[in-house]
Amino acid sequence: MNTTSAVQMRTLKSDEPRPDEAGDLLGGAKLLKRMPSSRADVHAAIVHGIPYSALFFLTDHITVLSEADVANAVGISTRTLRRQKDEPKKSMPTDLASKTWLFAETLAKAADVFGGKAEAERWMSEHAMGLDVARPIDLLRTVQGAELVNEFLGRLEYGVYN
Repeated sequence: MNTTSAVQMRTLKSDEPRPDEAGDLLGGAKLLKRMPSSRADVHAAIVHGIPYSALFFLTDHITVLSEADVANAVGISTRTLRRQKDEPKKSMPTDLASKTWLFAETLAKAADVFGGKAEAERWMSEHAMGLDVARPIDLLRTVQGAELVNEFLGRLEYGVYN
């Protein structure tokens, strides 16, 4: 592999979160008011308020995972989620918005690794040997679990399985 190819590969395979891809999964600029382009922009968007409509957009466009799995992963009950449908423009609490963004980032990264969103959702719903046989979706309930999932995705992306 020549140097140019190696540089291009490093550019394409980045461990950095992809704010635009996560933002698209949450409804894009239409729902987020403005698409974050950096980690600082993501932080500002979360602090200033992300509407519940972004979470509804995400759950409405999930094809393999259940609404209950997504709700559990971001830390909200399905009952509370359904109640919030009456006020879609209401801002989520900061912790819920943060976990929702983290979920979207993880799903975007998994879609890149597995070649599509449906494949990523399928992987997230199955027990993974590299994650001590846990389901990735269940690990997303905590920041630490999400870190494990994202580290594992990074290893899969680079072909390092153990």
